[in-house]
Amino acid sequence: MNHLSTRELMYIEDEIRAEEITAKTLNWCAGHCDDEEIRRQLEQIAEKHQLKVADLSQYFNQTSRIQ
Repeated sequence: MNHLSTRELMYIEDEIRAEEITAKTLNWCAGHCDDEEIRRQLEQIAEKHQLKVADLSQYFNQTSRIQ
C-alpha cells in the first residue's frame, strides 16, 4: 500500500472530525425534539455518521498494523 501524504492524512482527519460533529449535532437535535418520528429519524442519521467514523478508524488501525 502506498503511504499517504501528510496533507492527505489531514484531509481524512478533518473528514472524521466533521462526521463526529455531525453525529453529535444530530443527537443533540434529537434530544430536543418533541416529535417522536423526527427524533427517531435524527437518531438514525446520527448513527450512520457514527458508523462512518468507526469504519474509517477501523480501516486506519488495520493499515497501520500492516505497514
